[in-house]
Amino acid sequence: MKFGGSSVASAERMREVASLILSFPEEMPIVVLSAMGKTTNKLLLKCYFLIGCSYLPLRTVDELGVDKSVIAKHLEELEQLLKGIAMMKELTKRTQDYLVSFGECMSTRIFAAYLNKIGVKARQYDAFEIGFITTDDFTNADILEATYPAVAKRLHGDWVSDPAIAIVTGFLGKARKSCAVTTLGRGGSDLTATTIGKALGLPEIQVWKDVDGVLTCDPNIYPKAEPVPYLTFDEAAELAYFGAQVLHPQSMRPARESDIPVRVKNSYNPKAPGTLITKARDMSKAVLTSIVLKRNVTMLDIVSTRMLGQYGFLAKVFSIFEELGISVDVVATSEVSVSLTLDPSKLWSRELIQQASELDHVVEELEKIAVVNLLQNRSIISLIGNVQRSSLILEKAFRVLRTLGVTVQMISQGASKVNISLVVNDSEAEQCVRALHSAFFESEISELEKDYKSRNGSVA
Repeated sequence: MKFGGSSVASAERMREVASLILSFPEEMPIVVLSAMGKTTNKLLLKCYFLIGCSYLPLRTVDELGVDKSVIAKHLEELEQLLKGIAMMKELTKRTQDYLVSFGECMSTRIFAAYLNKIGVKARQYDAFEIGFITTDDFTNADILEATYPAVAKRLHGDWVSDPAIAIVTGFLGKARKSCAVTTLGRGGSDLTATTIGKALGLPEIQVWKDVDGVLTCDPNIYPKAEPVPYLTFDEAAELAYFGAQVLHPQSMRPARESDIPVRVKNSYNPKAPGTLITKARDMSKAVLTSIVLKRNVTMLDIVSTRMLGQYGFLAKVFSIFEELGISVDVVATSEVSVSLTLDPSKLWSRELIQQASELDHVVEELEKIAVVNLLQNRSIISLIGNVQRSSLILEKAFRVLRTLGVTVQMISQGASKVNISLVVNDSEAEQCVRALHSAFFESEISELEKDYKSRNGSVA
C-alpha cells in the first residue's frame, strides 16, 4: 500500500491512513510513504531562499502524541546540512537528493511510531538501507535489477523472524557507485511500491492518491473528468509518460513484468472503486480511455533531401541529442523530413542559460545536415485508447479541432499502439482538451458507437 504526500500531510490524515491499513485485518501490508504533503517542495524552498517556517513534522509529532526523539536526529542533521549549503552557496544534485530524503525519512518514522503507540506492531525502513540499488543519476535515478533479490531477502527475512507492518520510505535509493542517497524522480514512491511488489511476489499493489483513480483527463483543466475503471499496463505507462500526474512513468514496469494488478484508490474517498490496472482488459467497447496534456514542449522540424535513399540520416540526427543527454518525446517522419519534440522534464530541469545553450547547439549541429525550424511553446495532446479504432479516434479528433480552428502541427502514433499524439500551440491546448473530452466522453459518445457499428456491422 503506497500513500502519497497529501495522504499523510497532517496528524489527522495519518490517523485516517492508519485506519485504512487496519481495515485489512487478515492482511499484513507493506506500506510505502512519501514525504508529508509539500515537504519536498518546502525543503527545497528553505534551501534556495533560506526561509524560516514552522516545521510540519514537529507539529505532527505533537498532535499524534509521539516522542520527538523519533525524528530529533534527522532534524539536527537537516539543520547542519542547510547551514553547510548556505555557507557554500551551492546545491549540487547529489546534495539536493540528500536534502529532500529527510522528508520521507521523517514521515515514515513518525507514522511507524504512531502505529506502535496505538498497539499495531510496525517497523520503519529506509529504502536505501534495505537494498534499493540505483544508478548514480541524481534526482532521477533508475532502479537496478540487483534491488529485487536484496529487498526480498531483507523484508521477508525480518517478517519471518519478527512479524510487523513494514513502513518503507518511498522515492529513495542508494547509488551503486557512490553509495550516496538518490531519488527516483517526482512521483518515485509509486515505483518504490511496485518494486517491492515484484520483489516479494505480492498479490496486489495499491497506490492511494487524492483523486478517485486514473481520470479521463486532468480535472484542473476540465472538472467533468471521470474515473477510468480499468486500464492495461500499456495504457497506464503511456498515460504516465505523457504527463498524467497519478502515476510515475516507470512504475508500471515491475508490475507488468510480474503480472501483479495495481489498484489506484483515493485515500480521501476510500469507498470509491478507483482504477484497476492489469495486463489485459475487455476492449470490445473501448474507444478512448483518457486524454493527457504535456505542456511547454519544444518541437523541431528537420528537412533534408539527403534523407531520400540514404541510410544513417536518422541515426546522425539522434546521435546529436544523445551527446547532449536530451530525450526525444514524439517522432514523425516523411520522405524528406523528420519532426520531433523534446522531453520537457529532461530539458527544463536544467538552468535557463544551459537550456538556451543546448538548444542553440542542437540547431547548430543539425543545420550542418538539414534545414531546421525550432518551434517553442507547444503542447502534446495524447489520446490513449483502443488501437483497433485509431482511424475513428483520429477522424473524430480532427473534426473537433477543425471546428475550433486549431491546426495540428504534428501527429504521431507510439510503438505501444495505444497512444496517438497531436502537437498544438500551448495557448490552444486546454481548449482542445475540453472540447475533445466533451466529444469523446459525453454527449457525442453514442454517435461514435453508431459510426463504428455502421462501418463494421458490430462493435469489434
